[in-house]
Amino acid sequence: MVLPFLSKYLYEDLHFSELQIGNILVCFGLGSMLGSWLGGKLSDKIGFYKIMIFSLFVSGLMFFGLQYITSYIGLCIAVFSIMVVADMFRPAMFVSIGAYAKPENRTRALTLVRLAINLGFAAGPALGGLIIMNIGYKGLFWADGATCIIAILIFWMLVKEKKKPAESKETKALLEANRESVFKDRPFWIFLFMCVITGVLFFQLFTTIPLYHKKQFNLNELQTGLLLTLNGVLVFFLEMPIVSYIERNKLDKVKIVTIGCFLMTISLFLLLINFWAGVLIIMMLFMTVAEMFAFPFSNSFAISRAPKGHEGRYMAIFTMSFSAAHILSAKIGMGVVAAYGYQMNWLFMGILGLIGTAAGYWVMQLVAKEKLKVENQ
Repeated sequence: MVLPFLSKYLYEDLHFSELQIGNILVCFGLGSMLGSWLGGKLSDKIGFYKIMIFSLFVSGLMFFGLQYITSYIGLCIAVFSIMVVADMFRPAMFVSIGAYAKPENRTRALTLVRLAINLGFAAGPALGGLIIMNIGYKGLFWADGATCIIAILIFWMLVKEKKKPAESKETKALLEANRESVFKDRPFWIFLFMCVITGVLFFQLFTTIPLYHKKQFNLNELQTGLLLTLNGVLVFFLEMPIVSYIERNKLDKVKIVTIGCFLMTISLFLLLINFWAGVLIIMMLFMTVAEMFAFPFSNSFAISRAPKGHEGRYMAIFTMSFSAAHILSAKIGMGVVAAYGYQMNWLFMGILGLIGTAAGYWVMQLVAKEKLKVENQ
């Protein structure tokens, strides 16, 4: 609930400038990056289960305290600290897929996880908007912290720790062959570069776009929340059928992610139409379809590269790419808006999206060459 309204809270309640908000959101991203790394490393050492419980419970408590911090420096430190703890959860959760799902079901399992997240995201912004309008932003922190704690207590009571199953001999041999080569895997790192750009575009939803709703079209918190709820509802109902269709037809995952990046590019270019509020709905539709294409298969592509015993570290690298995207999205977006205005920001983000699309096409070519080389051996 807090994230979609964080920039509005900092701007309207605490009266920070765009540059100050950008810096606080950079601290958000830096904390997320460190938390992702720690979560991955510790998941390999002490297990994903303990990390998941610690992360969500403690971050829930920290959300309670965040509402009492109102100074600029204090918020930079507090937001950084919360995200270090909160984002330890993500790589641990991705690693848990290996324990609770068979290898052939991983993409669908990841999609189910995203389905659960988007069910929450469908309700969260609208409820958050109602809470703000009736109780104020303080109520938002209490609600967000409480739901984190309640969720992880239910998980702890109903889901028992499960060790990851042993891999087959063939899978072990394949993973061992890839163990030394992953960090030298050029297609993988170019793919991560595209993921960073995709993340930069997507995170505009939580940084510049809520402020743009108010400034350009005078939308209130509930209206902004309903637009974000539209995203969550569509993803909840449509993502699983789309993923199932793509998997049944064995479509190229990198190609699907690249199409997602291109659709996000279109969604940001659409915001250049600044005289008709209806464009916000069309933009959200493009962004939602793009999200359904880009994120489930980027997760699946990344986790498929991880050698046995090193899943946490590799998923940490992947999740850190999105943390980096959050840093860049906040800093660049807020910086461009402060210096040149919203229109220039949408133009810049659209051009960046075209670069990401080109990177995805490059990965497709490299992966195709790899497959051809294997077939010829």
